Amino acid sequence: MRGGYFIFSLLLIISCSSKEDSDIYTPIPTSLEIPEILTQKLIPPIIPSTNPLTVEGIALGKKLFFDKILSKDGTQSCATCHDPMSAFSDNDRFSEGVDGQLGDRNSMPLFNLAWNFEDRFAWDGKELGLERQAFEPVRNPIEMHSKWTDIAVKLKNHPEYPSLFIKAFGGQDIDSTLVAKAIAQFERTLISGNAKFDNYLLGKTNLTPEELNGFNVFMDENKGDCFHCHGSNNNPLWTDNQFHNNGLDSVFSDLGFGKITGDPNDNGKFRTPSLRNLVFTAPYMHDGRFGTLEEVINHYSEGLKLSPTIDPLMKKANQGGVQLSPKDKSDLKAFLLSLTDNDFINNPDFQE
Repeated sequence: MRGGYFIFSLLLIISCSSKEDSDIYTPIPTSLEIPEILTQKLIPPIIPSTNPLTVEGIALGKKLFFDKILSKDGTQSCATCHDPMSAFSDNDRFSEGVDGQLGDRNSMPLFNLAWNFEDRFAWDGKELGLERQAFEPVRNPIEMHSKWTDIAVKLKNHPEYPSLFIKAFGGQDIDSTLVAKAIAQFERTLISGNAKFDNYLLGKTNLTPEELNGFNVFMDENKGDCFHCHGSNNNPLWTDNQFHNNGLDSVFSDLGFGKITGDPNDNGKFRTPSLRNLVFTAPYMHDGRFGTLEEVINHYSEGLKLSPTIDPLMKKANQGGVQLSPKDKSDLKAFLLSLTDNDFINNPDFQE
């Protein structure tokens, strides 16, 4: 009898265990939808094995990105400073935090982040990895000014989030790491690659004479000489994701990359922003000092300022800039506007 009881108990345990295993939700693996131009010109992005893309993880990340629950007083979300209609940037020069304080950097646009193989994010490169970049804004006293321990409690007590986290990450306890992972998954899906110039490269449309001349100015080392830092027809990210001193100041009030590395040779360097979607992302530069594309072009044409760390790529810095003619300036702007991707800002997958 004892032997029969033991076998019966063992079968009961196995049966219950099998039922519990079958009840565990397995998130659905998914992949990025990559536009043709990026597939043709770029190597595939590397997705961390510790944070694979899933349908549930992306959905959770999107919900968190737009949810004001991440701020101290429930008044701001990630999207407050990274508005989808502004290509996930902020059209104010400096974003205002929950306590009414202003930062000293313009909000960077968010797209094509999966191809940032340097894996340094923010203007000064302080955030190492997309999974880590979500941590600081939540706890920064001039941004969301919250505490991650408080956020975890709010999410655990929320009527929806516990089940969403279980579906995305299993039975792990809700914490800042999982929040950041989910947001990073969503941010990797923010891909822009359907501008007029993309379709020109694919042979699907033509450029105007002004746009074509503007592209030639952009690529000409004796004219605009822009491609070294800002990409080309062979680098449709339109950024090298590197850090450069582009001649904004002769004396630095913001050390930029130099503050992060501690190397004086990096003082005044900031990450090169993408030239995509410029029509949506004004004002420009790390501190939003330029309100128009004309001001940006004028800076490189005749406004460069010398400093010890000015980039060697600013080859005509001693002359103040590349000295473009009025027509070349106008045509360069026309080309830059051909990098506008209206489908990106209107994609319902990226809207709240």
